[in-house]
Amino acid sequence: MKQPVSPEESNRKEAFGLWMSSPMPMVTLTKTFDITHVVKRSRQKGLSPNMLLCWCIGKAASLTKEFYTIPEKGKLFRYNSLAINVIVNNTKGGINSCDIPYSDELETFCAEYTRLTVAARTNCKSIFNEEHMIIGTSAMPATELDSVVNQYTEMFCNPMLLWGKFRKGWFRTTLPISFQFHHVQMDGGHAAQFLENLQQTISTL
Repeated sequence: MKQPVSPEESNRKEAFGLWMSSPMPMVTLTKTFDITHVVKRSRQKGLSPNMLLCWCIGKAASLTKEFYTIPEKGKLFRYNSLAINVIVNNTKGGINSCDIPYSDELETFCAEYTRLTVAARTNCKSIFNEEHMIIGTSAMPATELDSVVNQYTEMFCNPMLLWGKFRKGWFRTTLPISFQFHHVQMDGGHAAQFLENLQQTISTL
């Protein structure tokens, strides 16, 4: 559910005043993650590593209250649930967007991830969910990437995580992930803690 929030009555009051009118309010942090456990779990259980990463992102974000409040069109809104957006290659050679509701239960999220991405791929239609705060993701596995800075548009203020090809070593697999967020939504400290929570979630998957 989505509810309007008065900036004056929120803990983002100062940030709203400083950054809401900024022409470039987005901040990007990049961190290299050890995703060895994700790769092992994927192989052991026959699960998509991208799906597992998306669940870990949702889990880490659910521990950070700032993810539930976001600026939209000059106003502040609060949600009580999260969803992970993924980009799907469809059967016509194009791409579609797909919003997958986050669940603390991995099995539930996996089932929804499979159901919705298959529907978007075969029907060649995007699936949007306006009742959840959306965390965007974009995987570009064709090449290794050190960092990604996404375009900024006033139409889209949601946080987003982007990554490239996994980096496989002798004993571990690593992956640089870029995290872009709106400064009204959170500060650098909140973002850094989220990235730490994400690594911990990945390591204990």
